[in-house]
Amino acid sequence: MSVQEQGRRAKAASAVLATATRAAKDAALRAMADALVRRTPEILAANEGDLAAGRDAGMSAALLDRLSLNEYRLEGMAGGLRKVADLPDPVGEVVRGSTLPNGLELRQVRVPLGVVGIVYEARPNVTADAAGLCLKAGNAVLLRGSSSAARSNAAIVAVLRDALDGAGLPADAVQLVDASSRDSVKELMRARGLVDVLIPRGGASLIRSVVEESTVPVIETGVGNCHVYVDADADLDMALEILLNAKTSRPSVCNATESLLVHRAVAEPFLARALPALRDAGVTVHGDADVVEVGDRRGVTVIPATDEDFDTEYLSLDLSAAIVSSLDAAVAHIARFGSGHTEAIVTHSLPAAREFTARVDAAAVMVNASTRFTDGEEFGFGAEIGISTQKLHARGPMGLPELTSTKYVVTGTGQVR
Repeated sequence: MSVQEQGRRAKAASAVLATATRAAKDAALRAMADALVRRTPEILAANEGDLAAGRDAGMSAALLDRLSLNEYRLEGMAGGLRKVADLPDPVGEVVRGSTLPNGLELRQVRVPLGVVGIVYEARPNVTADAAGLCLKAGNAVLLRGSSSAARSNAAIVAVLRDALDGAGLPADAVQLVDASSRDSVKELMRARGLVDVLIPRGGASLIRSVVEESTVPVIETGVGNCHVYVDADADLDMALEILLNAKTSRPSVCNATESLLVHRAVAEPFLARALPALRDAGVTVHGDADVVEVGDRRGVTVIPATDEDFDTEYLSLDLSAAIVSSLDAAVAHIARFGSGHTEAIVTHSLPAAREFTARVDAAAVMVNASTRFTDGEEFGFGAEIGISTQKLHARGPMGLPELTSTKYVVTGTGQVR
């Protein structure tokens, strides 16, 4: 089936979803969650086919981790759908309202976007997350995953479509776009009038390509070159715990920390502990000359860093590190190399925290907390559709409200202009 035909079917399905009741959508979401758990063996069998192909192709450990499913992750996907079902329905919410001087009653209400296209890489959990969020917000979704996850995505979408049909909603509300050719991405990007918005999730090159070439409106989800800055007034025990969590808990995701900045006043005592701890956790540190020097004194190998290292979203157990002379220098470093995703400061100084949060330009700024918290589920949104690093329409983790637009409903008693 062509993308154009899928778009037409999605458009028809979106018209049904736009007026579906919350009860109907929630019942469908719970049916989808139950079906994922019930049909776990067939999904895992499909995923193993993708993993085997990935290993044969020399896929990196980080990408294999993103691709991998197991019973625990499938339970998590099902749990995400159930959480979305429990969330308030954004459709019909009154954003603001007033009575005008002429007696007209004005209301701005949330409405679905319509048809959402999503282009993403090697993360089959996105398939269920995106389908569930789009459904709850009254949208149909066209899912274009990567060829490396084709078997997994096909199995998941088949399960979700069957559950939708059984729940009385159109199966075409969730469709999988062919991933065997790049032409399908181009067709999605050119499907203006059928696809209302396109959301790319993946590496920098994918996002750049979609943003630059699409004629369909795009919500840009950015790469996560996230920093932890250890301030002069930091609790060093806290800073080390935050750093290790932010870097090592799951290095292949966009909210993992990729760069460490340490104020010179605490650099020696902090790095004396942090460098061995990072080494023991399997992390390779790419440091500036000052960090290399501390590593030499402590018997820890630090690879000399280049600007490219500081500019890199590693998605692996690699970390760039620099010693900075001040909070100003830390902010300047982040402005130069950051991606506008998540930045963190560890400090007991309220003035330093306030200055950092005011000056750093990012979708999320953490004070004394791990960058790993930038996540729709952690923020209480249920699963997320992506983390937007742009400034129009949506910024940060995109939950249900970000998957809606608004319309004005004006009610009168015969007024004319």
